Amino acid sequence: MRSFTLVLALVLCSFAALSQKTSAPRINHIALYTQNLEKSTRFYRDLLGLDTIPEPFHDGKHTWFTIGSGGAALHLIEGLGAPVDQNKNTHLCFSVPQLQPLISKLSAAGVPYEDWPGKSSSITTRIDGVHQIYFKDLDGHWLEVNDEQK
Repeated sequence: MRSFTLVLALVLCSFAALSQKTSAPRINHIALYTQNLEKSTRFYRDLLGLDTIPEPFHDGKHTWFTIGSGGAALHLIEGLGAPVDQNKNTHLCFSVPQLQPLISKLSAAGVPYEDWPGKSSSITTRIDGVHQIYFKDLDGHWLEVNDEQK
């Protein structure tokens, strides 16, 4: 009987731990303040290839994009007075299968990119082999794009 009680306690603890993991917060959306919604929408849609999704406001001041899996979204909100001056450590990161097609798009659009230390038109190779570039959107928000595939 004692071993049954021990096994039952272990099973119940396992279920409790599992249920705690599934109730952990998940990302819903990231909101970025922008000066010009139309230009920023084109930047994220045409350059990065993000898909727009319906937004409930219909006021001409919001564009929503789907990002990642699980229903996460990027919300652009018009109203920023001046571009932001952020440290590169504060950035939004996207993964793509290959960097070169994006690098070609950035170059054609005149958007400069750099590696982590800041060398223009360079790619960082992380210790784990993932390649990454950094660039700013039209409002000064830092973006990282890498070729990490999980």
